[in-house]
Amino acid sequence: MLSAATGSRESRAPVAMGIVDPAPLFSPFDLASRRSLAVAVSGGSDSTALLLLLKAWLDTHAPRTALHAVTVDHDLRPGSASEARQVGDLCAAFGVTHRVLRWDGPKPTTGLLAAAREARYALLAKAAHAVAADIMFTGHTADDQAETLRMRRARGEGRGLAGMAPLTLFDGDVWIARPLLGLSRQTLREHLRARGQGWTEDPTNADMRYERPRLRAARDPADAPLPAEALRAAATRQRLGEAAAELIATHAGLAAPGLIRLDPAFFRSGAPEAETYALRILLAVAGGSAHLPEREGAATLAVRLRAGKTFRATLSRTLLDSRRAGIFLLREARGLPPLAADDDAWDGRYRLSGAASSGPEIGRRLGPALAAAASGSLLRHAETTLPALPPGWTAIPLLAPWSRFLPCFDLAPARAAAALVGAAEIPAPPWAPPCPGHIDHEP
Repeated sequence: MLSAATGSRESRAPVAMGIVDPAPLFSPFDLASRRSLAVAVSGGSDSTALLLLLKAWLDTHAPRTALHAVTVDHDLRPGSASEARQVGDLCAAFGVTHRVLRWDGPKPTTGLLAAAREARYALLAKAAHAVAADIMFTGHTADDQAETLRMRRARGEGRGLAGMAPLTLFDGDVWIARPLLGLSRQTLREHLRARGQGWTEDPTNADMRYERPRLRAARDPADAPLPAEALRAAATRQRLGEAAAELIATHAGLAAPGLIRLDPAFFRSGAPEAETYALRILLAVAGGSAHLPEREGAATLAVRLRAGKTFRATLSRTLLDSRRAGIFLLREARGLPPLAADDDAWDGRYRLSGAASSGPEIGRRLGPALAAAASGSLLRHAETTLPALPPGWTAIPLLAPWSRFLPCFDLAPARAAAALVGAAEIPAPPWAPPCPGHIDHEP
């Protein structure tokens, strides 16, 4: 059995006798209509509490919905495999199926935590696909949120100050749901103690070589788990995204594959912050960048565009060409990767599929329409930045910078950008409203 661990901070949750009510956590979700759900369980207190709370809710309100637990073994320290087996014993005791997925292969010597995070979500999505689930629940808490915000403040991340989103779409088809963001770790541990349930402690959480443990050790217990400024940042990010989405839908068009055109009216909306934000989004989309360009650089371009200047500039792998006929955005023609069959993110802009062919290339195009229309320097330039597809291959536009992770804060601009470039339709969130924000379960 899992060994119990002790906590130190007094619970502030509105719970009876240490028992957390699962209703505010799961009632907003549409769970009864789903055949199966997945939950990530490491064996720590947070994910163990999530497992028990979710299972209790499903037993009462969605008994026909199967719950599947997943443990990712990162294979980074001795004992991880044994801990994963203990999680399997716990799941069996509650009648929940369990699967362990291991992060195999060599591990990077730098950027290990970022690589582990990427591998973890990829494996969790794989497990969700295996059971036909479109929701993967994770046990991130208010404590995790506070640590995330402190790290992002230290780096000066503007949009990132909204914190972790309660819902994030991963790889376009699996929703990562974080229903415990409004609860402290101490509250969840009290819930487990009241149930007589133990948990394991991951020694990595006390390893001072990593940023989170250092922040955790230095944190003042009086700090609010969800600072008011984070709530404001989340609301501001959503409102700004909605305004940017309106600009994209109204004043942006696809002149040809790989070539976005903005009407000059784009920069006469009277909302300069929304204009700059929308420009940052479209620069990332056109260039296939995983991150938005820095606000300062985009704001400088926006000032010149509002003045009606004709000029060329490059930012975030994207060429911006401002002309009398409009403002054009397209990928700069350098650093393009080679073709590879079944490439999930060629240049960050297209998902390729097809069999390798020894035949000649048919030109850097997605179809005959562009070849027929390719007159003028911009069209020719755009054509050279598209994947050179052998016969039988296909290329589907991706929605950089959200093709991997799409926080629900950004649903409005992501949908507008997807419609613009012909990317796959974004599925409806499993929670109403689409992005619930930071749910404050504790005073």
